[in-house]
Amino acid sequence: MPIKQPKSSATRERIEIAARKIFAEQGYDRATIRTIATEANIHASMVMRYFGSKEALFSTVVQFDLRLPDLTVIPTAERGPALVRHFLERWEDGERELTALLRAAVSHPAAQARMAGIFEEQLASAMRTMTEPATASRRATLIASQMLGLALIRYVLAFDTARDMDFETIVTAVGATVQSYLKS
Repeated sequence: MPIKQPKSSATRERIEIAARKIFAEQGYDRATIRTIATEANIHASMVMRYFGSKEALFSTVVQFDLRLPDLTVIPTAERGPALVRHFLERWEDGERELTALLRAAVSHPAAQARMAGIFEEQLASAMRTMTEPATASRRATLIASQMLGLALIRYVLAFDTARDMDFETIVTAVGATVQSYLKS
């Protein structure tokens, strides 16, 4: 017999699912509480009751773990392509948080700070485990520039060529660039 969720938990969950979808599709600035409420099939006042503000809702639903692989177990010469493959898989696995965060980071300071924090905490931390700690942040920034640039043109702006490009072609081409950042 399934466990019955309290009504408030089910409503909160519906709001969070709707918010992830709307933020991913429209970005922070264009998303409205009313649109999110409509998607969740509730009144807008309920969104405010549960979250208080659009920014608080965004902060709650747009949490992102890059789930980086343990790069120290990957052969050194394969780490760049492995990182690109990992990021592409994360973008394409159906989760919408990173897309929402990228859309929002372009124009919203809080989202910008969140995006920078995610990459600094997670990617730079991974770099420290396999490169000289003094260069880890620089390497992570260069890698982030490639991954976020690729994500922007493939998933947000949806350039035809980028969107239609073969997965392996991207892994090979961008992987070589990322690999050079790991060596420098």
